[in-house]
Amino acid sequence: MLKKFVLVTTLLVSPLAAVAEGEVNVYSSRQEQLIKPILDKFTAASGIKVNLVTGKDDALIERLKLEGENSPADLLMTADAGRLSRAKDLGLSQAVESEALKTAIPENLRDPENQWFGLTYRARPIFYVKEKIKPEDLSTYADLADPKWKGKICVRSSDNIYNQSMLASMIASQGTEAATKWAEGLVKNFARPPEGGDRDQLKAAAAGMCDLAISNTYYYGQMLASEAPEDKAAAEKMAIFWPDQGEQGRGTHINVSGATVTKAAKNKENAVKLLEYLVGDEAQAWYAEHNQEYPVKTTVPASSLLKGWGDFKADSINLSELGKHNAEAVKIMDTVGWK
Repeated sequence: MLKKFVLVTTLLVSPLAAVAEGEVNVYSSRQEQLIKPILDKFTAASGIKVNLVTGKDDALIERLKLEGENSPADLLMTADAGRLSRAKDLGLSQAVESEALKTAIPENLRDPENQWFGLTYRARPIFYVKEKIKPEDLSTYADLADPKWKGKICVRSSDNIYNQSMLASMIASQGTEAATKWAEGLVKNFARPPEGGDRDQLKAAAAGMCDLAISNTYYYGQMLASEAPEDKAAAEKMAIFWPDQGEQGRGTHINVSGATVTKAAKNKENAVKLLEYLVGDEAQAWYAEHNQEYPVKTTVPASSLLKGWGDFKADSINLSELGKHNAEAVKIMDTVGWK
């Protein structure tokens, strides 16, 4: 329910306080502790109240679908361009015209039709056990399909959107045949049937179950910064290798955590204001330090932890391609037996 606040007298308002301007309803797959602090900063700066509902990514998309035009949500915040594209394809989003968003967000990290926007990005490189693997033995994603890595690779299941999007990026850049051949070779090199999340792959490698793991960088960063001794100890046994960095390489696969204004938005103007705030310097710096993700705004530096991993060349493909090739990626995974 939209709440209007009436300003009785300007004498009661501090010069630093914003005049209340209503509310915005957010569905977010981010855990509350990872998103609420920056939403509170937005409220303090704008006077706009944020009503937050958190849940699993796919469940929130399904909820939006079921609610239809009666949905109270104004903004959906979720991970992976594949999911954002799915929301668009389901007719759950709407276009936004904002010069602030276009200026702050590189073109490949937002929808060409302005229906979704990347707010942070993460890479999905190769991680290796420092005591077992020399970085000079690694090179490209394609090399992971080589029989020399048989029984040495840990990766999560094919029903995970991160892996689907990684394969979709290969389809977009190299074609279906090459992507299928790669997936087939990769599956043959699995150390175990896929299970668990990205952190579990890193922990399995650290525990000696495999030598290599594929994971998003922010999981590794969060483990290194964790107060849980077992997480930190596992992460410290691992190191990052940035694949496909050569002159002819396409770069390391990246993806985004982003947002879309819902089709049913009753508070569209406030939703856009929130989006614009989230790509501002303060919010981008906060995300970088607290969530160990890379800012989409190139003028905002990464956290000191991420800087320590060094610079890398990222795949420059427009991430809208990931949604276009998602169904094909899933079909390939089923065909090659990627469980």
